Amino acid sequence: MNNSELIDKLLSTVPHNPGCYLMKDKNGCIIYVGKSKNLKNRLSSYFKQSHTGKTMMLVRDIYEFEYILTNSEVESLLLELNLIKKYTPKYNILYKDDKSYPYIELTNDKYPRLLIVRNPNLKRGGNRKLFGPYPNVSAAKRVVEILNRLYPLRKCKNMPKKECLYYHIGECLGYCIHDIDDETIKEMKDEIVSFFNGNSEIIIDKLEKKMMEYSDKLQFEKALEYRENLDYIKITLEKQKVELDDNYDRDVIGYYEEDNYLSINILFIRGGKLLDKKSNIFPMIGDIQEEVNNYVSNFYDKHTTKVKEVMVPDIIDIEVMKETFGLNFMTPIKGTKKKILDLAFENAKNYYNEQISLIKTDEKKLNDSLMELSNLLGLEKVSHIEMFDNAHIFGAFNVSGMVVFIDGKKAPHLYRKFKITNDKNDDYGTMREVIYRRYFRVLKDNLEKPDLILVDGGVGQVNVAREVIDSLGMNIPVAGLKKDDKHSTSMLLGKYPLEEIPIDKTSYLFLLLTRMQDEVHRYTITYHKDIRSKGALTSILDNIDGIGEVRKKKILKKYKTVDKMKEASIEELKEIMPENIAIGFLDYLKSF
Repeated sequence: MNNSELIDKLLSTVPHNPGCYLMKDKNGCIIYVGKSKNLKNRLSSYFKQSHTGKTMMLVRDIYEFEYILTNSEVESLLLELNLIKKYTPKYNILYKDDKSYPYIELTNDKYPRLLIVRNPNLKRGGNRKLFGPYPNVSAAKRVVEILNRLYPLRKCKNMPKKECLYYHIGECLGYCIHDIDDETIKEMKDEIVSFFNGNSEIIIDKLEKKMMEYSDKLQFEKALEYRENLDYIKITLEKQKVELDDNYDRDVIGYYEEDNYLSINILFIRGGKLLDKKSNIFPMIGDIQEEVNNYVSNFYDKHTTKVKEVMVPDIIDIEVMKETFGLNFMTPIKGTKKKILDLAFENAKNYYNEQISLIKTDEKKLNDSLMELSNLLGLEKVSHIEMFDNAHIFGAFNVSGMVVFIDGKKAPHLYRKFKITNDKNDDYGTMREVIYRRYFRVLKDNLEKPDLILVDGGVGQVNVAREVIDSLGMNIPVAGLKKDDKHSTSMLLGKYPLEEIPIDKTSYLFLLLTRMQDEVHRYTITYHKDIRSKGALTSILDNIDGIGEVRKKKILKKYKTVDKMKEASIEELKEIMPENIAIGFLDYLKSF
């Protein structure tokens, strides 16, 4: 039975029910997960209609599919989200916005702090105050910086034994040496919360007062700092004006679709003011309704936020969204709210017009580069590339890193780190171990195989990697990047038997391969530095009486660095070790 007959046979069994479907390639790997209220119609549309762009690429890679029936659309949505998390299919992940946006948190400690946090667990901490999300990280940091200058909150993570610099410059009340009354802390917290809820006059008055104080003291540099912060707040507030006369928190979502690309814009309105916006554009795989609903559901699955309402276009299934996320989704049809929804649409359209020519140019360059690479190596296609690099110091702290590029773009969620078991100066042994560990796992767990393995090394490393792949019975091409005596990439090593293939250093392919080399080197060296740092700490802890393997792991997990260990109090350390050992521990660290 050929592939077309298999697809027709599978389609004949699909009912007109809601559910999820899983597309698989010829190796049985799941490459796309979707949902539909009518599985029969949705699946048939893939194979009975003509497609372009990314949909065409998906359909080309589908060998078979399976489906799971559900009782409702809500069940389908939740199942789809869980399946995507479980399998991370490449066509679901690569072109969606998977960033986590920061929030500003006012901690619920006795002595609170103001922090930038990502992926907050909103169920933790009772009265925990979270504001955001902030797609503009710089704006979030600037707001925290201004508020920390104005309010003498606690700045240190762990309470030190004596006052720090912040206390001496008036930006901390010295919680470590003074007993601060609850009313003072409550007043600061209330004012900060009031600011985030839209009452900006409190902050403006404080900034103006500080500016005048320093000006009167002829400390004009300090006065200028506060003037710049004041201007920043006023300009930001001017940009945030919207026509709503309430102080509600709401999100407003608009979209624009053209030429099989989808542009999404989300306006974040907090305390009745436009706090920020987020725009994203990507090629579509499903139909427009499916893509917009998927984007919105993925966003609120990652960024749960307690807003008063979410204003969305009528293409969104608001009842399903309400039931799934417990938020008030609504579609305004007239009045001020409709104007703001139209504004989100205009933002999405403008973003499309600004970005589309650049995106299409970049995609053409990437496609041409990958086509050139596949031609040079004599391969049918090169879409999924896994690249390896090794790092060590005279054989010590031996590690490897693997980065993944799909369609010429980084796929960080697929990166992997490897701590090599043998600490000795053996580049070939390291390559043999890492390639075996990676692709034995691919075989064992039926993971997606790459179209090409690249090693950042010479003939010896390529041959070792090929030997391992052959021993595993896997038909995956292996190539290498050879450097010249100036440590610059000069040749591509590929084909069977192995050949040196020149690369035009003015070509986009050379730029792509160089970018991949830089990325795998950065990723591996970062891991190597981390391992080396932990190794140095481990060596220090090995010299302290009473610190065994269990306590060593607890200390490293909690404190990470020697400086943080030195800041620990006896009371804190007593949670890990007896008091006498804690005292000896701190005494020993004084010598570092």
